[in-house]
Amino acid sequence: MAELDPKTHEQIKTYCERGDSLVELEEYEDAIDQYEKAFDLIPEPKTDWDTATWVLTALGETRVFMEDWPNALTVLQQAMHCPDAIGNPFLHFLLGKTQFELGNMDRAADELTRAYMGSGMDLLGDEDEDPKYLAFLRTKIKIAE
Repeated sequence: MAELDPKTHEQIKTYCERGDSLVELEEYEDAIDQYEKAFDLIPEPKTDWDTATWVLTALGETRVFMEDWPNALTVLQQAMHCPDAIGNPFLHFLLGKTQFELGNMDRAADELTRAYMGSGMDLLGDEDEDPKYLAFLRTKIKIAE
């Protein structure tokens, strides 16, 4: 796979680091602006670059924090077309949460199952996560105690 030129890669990292810092401060709109600036620097076709995977994941996670479910879904679905996205437990978990909150329960079950299969209880059982996602998944599949 081709690599980004070092200057562009550094600019993208800088925007994402700023975005990450703003997320920690719960300044989500400003964080989104930083992630979008980073994404804009990725050459076309953007979905061919692994950099797009992590930028879109950060952007999608921020939308999840904001409970902006429709926009989270759009971004996370776009991320799934990028390298190494399919099978990424964290991305599947974010998608599962988003589908759940949008009332798409079959899709939520599918994505949460993929997250569980890839990471076990690491994501679903995290004490910072709402237990409703794990409770829901338990109605769909057998989960080891």
